[in-house]
Amino acid sequence: MWNGGRSGVPLPRSAERRGWLVAQNAKRRRRELARQKYLRQQARRVDKARRNRAVGLVVLAVVVAAALVGGTLLISGAFDDVGDDTVAASNDTSPEATQTAAAGACEYRASGTAAVPDLGTPPVPVDSATLPTTATLTLNGSPVTIQLDAAGAPCTVNSLAFLASAGYFDATTCHRLTTSDTLKVLQCGDPTATGSGGPGYEFDNENTDGATYPAGTVAMANSGVDTNGSQFFLVYGDSQLPPDYTVFGQITSGLDVITGLAADGTDNGLEDGAPLEPVTIDAVATAA
Repeated sequence: MWNGGRSGVPLPRSAERRGWLVAQNAKRRRRELARQKYLRQQARRVDKARRNRAVGLVVLAVVVAAALVGGTLLISGAFDDVGDDTVAASNDTSPEATQTAAAGACEYRASGTAAVPDLGTPPVPVDSATLPTTATLTLNGSPVTIQLDAAGAPCTVNSLAFLASAGYFDATTCHRLTTSDTLKVLQCGDPTATGSGGPGYEFDNENTDGATYPAGTVAMANSGVDTNGSQFFLVYGDSQLPPDYTVFGQITSGLDVITGLAADGTDNGLEDGAPLEPVTIDAVATAA
């Protein structure tokens, strides 16, 4: 919606059209190559995880054998002085352990039309241990670094990494800014810049139990429960929202970049609208 002007001698319409098609085909090719690279990386990670699990099964067999021997000794009273540590270790119900176990069940369901054709869906199953831990958004040339919560929101982080590797977010516009006393967010992630675009799939909420949205929070936007796609919001001031939005990261540097962009307000002069100063995501990069 903020296309720049064109300078120089205008090309004939047919030549201009051919040039545009060449540029679009090159862009699609780059995205496809990036997507294939990501899928290869994920395949290697899954293979590594599978080998690790195979080793784990061997170790488990040894542990079970030892436990059987231990059970015999327990009857005789040999281990009567052992505390509860062994029980606690074998019944780990910590949130981290539970989330990691459930992470492989990520489901990405077809939904709507993809803003970028032929993108596909993120690879599954998901192993939170192999997911990236940081993401860097470059907004109008300035970096914003996010610490990703791969343990709390593995399906969301997996989707973000998939989309970022395909160049989905590159050169897209952050379409919404809110500036009220109770809601201060910059919303991005829609290549159409309309607020209705998505990747062609959706997935369930994560990490919403008791969720709050102080300054620095990064969370998924949605159109209802379990309708996450590609749109997300960056909280630049403490905001009051119900715990309905998946929190998947915290801004560790660059919050001032967002507050600076928000300082000019919206293009309609209201508390909710497009940023007066257009905000472009130049690129999104994730890292372990």
